[in-house]
Amino acid sequence: MINVRARLRRERKPAQVDMAPMLDMVFILLIFFLVTTTFVRESGVEVNRPAALTAEETRQSGLRLGINAAGHIYVDGQKIDVRSIRAVTERFLAQNPDGSIVIVADQKVTTGLTVKVLDQCRLAGAQRIAVAAEAPSNR
Repeated sequence: MINVRARLRRERKPAQVDMAPMLDMVFILLIFFLVTTTFVRESGVEVNRPAALTAEETRQSGLRLGINAAGHIYVDGQKIDVRSIRAVTERFLAQNPDGSIVIVADQKVTTGLTVKVLDQCRLAGAQRIAVAAEAPSNR
C-alpha cells in the first residue's frame, strides 16, 4: 500500500491552468460589445448651425450630410459633389430602409445649395429628411 502512494506522489504533475476558456469568453464579450454598440455616422465637417425656437434633440442615427460655410458637402469626413449625394443616399437606404437623412448645413450656406442637397435625397427615395438646427440657449 505504501508503494502505491509513493508512486502516485512521484507521478503527479503540477496543476496547470487552461487559458482557452477564458480567451473564448473575452472574445465573446468583445463581439457582444461590438455588435450592440450603436455607430453614429457624423458628417465629418464642423458647421455653425442656425438657431431655431422649434429645434428638438433627436437620438436617431442616420446618414448625416454636412455642408460647411464654403459650400463643400461632406459625408463621413469625405468631400463629395452634389451629384454624388443621390448615389450615397441610395446606398444608405438600401442598407437601412427605415433610415433617416439629416442635413447639417452652416448658417452661411445659401438656401439654393441646401435645397439641391434636399432634392437629391428625395430623388434617391428618402422619406425622412431633417435639417439640423441649434436650439437657442435661452428658451
